[in-house]
Amino acid sequence: MQPAGPADPSWKGGAWGERATCVLCPNPSPMTLEGTNTWVLAEPGSAEVVVVDPGPLDEGHLRAVLDHVAGRDARVALTLLSHGHWDHAESADRWAELTGAPVRAVGRGHDDLAPGETLEVGGLELLVVPTPGHTADSVSFLLPAEQVLLTGDTVLGRGTTVVAYPDGDLTAYLESLERLQRLTRSGRAASIAPGHGPVVPDAAGTVEHYLRHRAERLEQVRAAVLELEQEPEPVGGLRRDLADRVVERVYADVPREVWPAARLSVLAQLDYLGRLG
Repeated sequence: MQPAGPADPSWKGGAWGERATCVLCPNPSPMTLEGTNTWVLAEPGSAEVVVVDPGPLDEGHLRAVLDHVAGRDARVALTLLSHGHWDHAESADRWAELTGAPVRAVGRGHDDLAPGETLEVGGLELLVVPTPGHTADSVSFLLPAEQVLLTGDTVLGRGTTVVAYPDGDLTAYLESLERLQRLTRSGRAASIAPGHGPVVPDAAGTVEHYLRHRAERLEQVRAAVLELEQEPEPVGGLRRDLADRVVERVYADVPREVWPAARLSVLAQLDYLGRLG
């Protein structure tokens, strides 16, 4: 991950193209940026909408999403989860009670989303793009009519994301970025509607940046491990945890309040390098 920088006061959600609208959840933090983006998707003129990531269990936010849908004279026909983290999915059961709509995700039983599956709701078409890595159940959705890719936490609107070890896996994450790279290079995905932060107009450039950043961080971690291994054994005490020492050295530019998240990424990197255990 890299620092996301201060909150963007201009990002308050809203429409992106003709088929996607973000209702921003009021849960800002260093990890959620301006808050969780709940995306409402619909074909123009359709009375059926798809909601992606209803967010945390915040009744006010859920009511705001329902009010937005009602304002379109529509109903929620399907809910999708980009992954199971609380800030995206905690309200899923309550949301299902409020809307009566099925909730689909990766790893939820009979409603599992299948790689490459095409979802059709009220004339709207979405393609399921598996993107594990941030978590094992992470998935993205391509909206072909708008060339928009909804990425959850796989690609953010600002900064870079956490590979949340042990559920997250760096090998899987790099493969997911390469999958997104193929989509963006082909022109099938031109912009990104992320799970946090503002929309990204340049999908191809952002995915390329993510791949470069991961390669650079991995080299920094590899170099830090080699340097730390040369340090003498502490006198009269135990050697501190390797991951903590790598975080202090490699992620010094990241605010301390997100060091616990950085540590998860370091553990994923150490696992990738075969330096755990």
